[in-house]
Amino acid sequence: MTTAPVSALSEYIRRLPKTETHLHLEGALPWELLNRLDARRFASPPASWSEHFRFDSFAHFEKELLDMAFAWYATPERYHQAAKIVFQRHLAQNVRYVETSFASGMMQFGGLPGKEVVAAIREAAPAGLEVRVFLGIHHNGCPPEMRAIFEDALTWPGLAGFDLHGVETVPLEGWTRELWPAARAAGKYTKAHAGEFCGAEFVRTVIEELGAQRVQHGVRAIEDPAVVALAAAQGVAFDVCPISNVKLGVVPSLREHPLRRLRAAGVVCTISTDDPISFGNSLQDEYEALAREQDFTPAELADLARAGFKVALVEEAQRERWLSEVDVVKG
Repeated sequence: MTTAPVSALSEYIRRLPKTETHLHLEGALPWELLNRLDARRFASPPASWSEHFRFDSFAHFEKELLDMAFAWYATPERYHQAAKIVFQRHLAQNVRYVETSFASGMMQFGGLPGKEVVAAIREAAPAGLEVRVFLGIHHNGCPPEMRAIFEDALTWPGLAGFDLHGVETVPLEGWTRELWPAARAAGKYTKAHAGEFCGAEFVRTVIEELGAQRVQHGVRAIEDPAVVALAAAQGVAFDVCPISNVKLGVVPSLREHPLRRLRAAGVVCTISTDDPISFGNSLQDEYEALAREQDFTPAELADLARAGFKVALVEEAQRERWLSEVDVVKG
């Protein structure tokens, strides 16, 4: 994590009301829980916390993360314990609203009861923090034995929606084109990861074929102005994770990140951390990095915070209260 001295900008960012709309709970696992579980195996944080670390591939990243996730997330109670720490850290950063996902693979391969996991995560939310829980499903994560579970999930009252996870290069299977519309018909919100390891065309696919209402990452849409225009015209926001994009090699550096260009083209972009246990980042780090590497001004950082509240799944009155609080700090 960043350990630089507190500056006026750092304090401004800390006071700024914020959201986190792209957070994998398995990837947000607090390190101290692993260390407490097995101090010999998890003696020190991953090398990937280093600022200059870069993963060799998505497979490299995924293996490291899943090794840690499966070591801890063995019960719904473990999800509750982890989420409680994660959410308290959000409060400490003045985060007011969080959208987090848990991976359906934890049900498929770990035998966990998904409905209970959702309840355990939601019960960990402290006063002052609104939390929405999503079920993340990999491209090839719907074998016959999981289909009934996903159909049942359409009725789970605590589940906000569905998110397409995993390696983008794995072709979409037919079930996704059925489940995503069914989710919206059931009152659930739909997202999809795209524009990370595949180019702009897959962003177009999840918008046009799945009807995804939000794209996780989306940054490689910049490779095709027509796809950027599509996202802007349809109001599809991109939940962007700049430090993740650098460490996974999606972009060469923060200086070269397309965030500014996407915003200039009219795409709503929010800022999140993705998988802090793999990247060693916090939301504070993300905002500070944008100020340092892309010269985002305090007013521009406030606009990023506002974008998060604009896409939040809350009543309009609550949204307006939060936006007013951002304006107070902005002024």
